[in-house]
Amino acid sequence: MTRSGKNKNEQEVILSGNPWYGDSIYTIIEQVGFDAAYEKPPGSAHNIAGILLHMLAWTEEVMDRMNGLAAQMPSSGDWPDPGDPDEQKWQNYVNDLKLVNVNLLGVIQNFPEEQWDEPINDPRSDETVLTYQMTNGFIQHQVYHAGQIALLTRILQIGG
Repeated sequence: MTRSGKNKNEQEVILSGNPWYGDSIYTIIEQVGFDAAYEKPPGSAHNIAGILLHMLAWTEEVMDRMNGLAAQMPSSGDWPDPGDPDEQKWQNYVNDLKLVNVNLLGVIQNFPEEQWDEPINDPRSDETVLTYQMTNGFIQHQVYHAGQIALLTRILQIGG
């Protein structure tokens, strides 16, 4: 299997498949009501809506990097403010995450095989990061934050 196919398959599994570690990202997010999405348990740095926006921002940034743009902080910020609780806004965030992942999967699928071993364009750092390393790290990032969301959901259910 090509790296494009392998990375696309891994991303699809964590998003909506049956990953070995538990529920997929979309399954986890679909269990979150909008009121819980904005609630921040004591001791938590972020609420679920904020984590989802962080995941969305970094998905866009990874896609930009794969499209040859210079690495930077996401254009919407590292931790965008989710604002006040709003049911429609929450649903828009979920839909936006799904849409940007469809776009990312397309970029991964069509990414030239010979470019997976090329460094990303990062003028901020002397460290060389290859494209396949970035995408593997991105997948790990998304799984980590999905785990946070799952834990926050459980905490909110127990505390609520």
